[in-house]
Amino acid sequence: MSDPISYPDVTQYAVPFFIAAILAEFLWIAIKGRGGRYETRDALTSLIMGAGSVAAGILLGFIAWAFFMVLWRLTPLDMGTSIWAVLVCFVLDDLRYYWVHRFGHRVRWVWASHVNHHSSQHYNLTTALRQTWTGTFTFMMVVRAPLVLLGFHPALVLFVGGLNLIYQFWIHTEAIGKMPRWFEAVMNTPSHHRAHYGRNPRYLDCNYAGVFIIWDRMFGTFVPEQENDRVDYGLVHNIGTFNPLRVAFHEWVGIFRDMTQPGLTLKQRLLYALAPPGYSHDGSRDTSETIKAKHLARNPGDRGTPGFEQPADPT
Repeated sequence: MSDPISYPDVTQYAVPFFIAAILAEFLWIAIKGRGGRYETRDALTSLIMGAGSVAAGILLGFIAWAFFMVLWRLTPLDMGTSIWAVLVCFVLDDLRYYWVHRFGHRVRWVWASHVNHHSSQHYNLTTALRQTWTGTFTFMMVVRAPLVLLGFHPALVLFVGGLNLIYQFWIHTEAIGKMPRWFEAVMNTPSHHRAHYGRNPRYLDCNYAGVFIIWDRMFGTFVPEQENDRVDYGLVHNIGTFNPLRVAFHEWVGIFRDMTQPGLTLKQRLLYALAPPGYSHDGSRDTSETIKAKHLARNPGDRGTPGFEQPADPT
């Protein structure tokens, strides 16, 4: 196989843009009195979570890299480093992101890592930086394995993944309303992503896209933001803390407590880790499906509207 070219760490180059955009959004909100809200403690927590995520990547990134390099040595394929290889890898990696993100909402073990990203009750550009510290422990790196086996060098795979994250930064805002219709049809936008962050029954488990919203349209998980159902940000049960350690680890602690309850079968213990968030062996908690069902029981007129067209997919 050919020696790979060196790809830059694009997220490092994007840091000045992130800072400038956050300041611009803050000033816009302060001057216009609309387009979102900043809370000092909340924004600081998001920034600390972002710094912790970078540190975790430095400390643990070698695990994923070693795994990818083993696969690279095994595959006979080499897609090279042409612009077409980069573009194809970017699109396929975005499809990979869609499924990892979907698993992150439908498998509690993965949700334990992703939940911190949804823990803010505000929606602004600092929210984009509220990233996980524990992604390595979800083992979702395996979803990238097909890309390496198809002949995309690990360095290229990580490069396009960085581009994906940079794209997603700007959609974490209320300062931008709707984009042109053609753009909203194909790309992920602030409007689509706001819906993804909603704790409203309508918006649970929707809009998993990273860059291309077409994946949600294809796989039946697209819900447009509704003017008559304003997005309520946060978790179904908000954790009510700005402590970064609690934000980062509270769901892992919850899994441990649930799995170690006395009197459970092995299957029940495993389901507390692998079933969707909200699973309980005695039915005492609500999953997204039961939350939606209870909402429709109270509001039958919503049946058939966006977010309530059909029962939620169990995956």
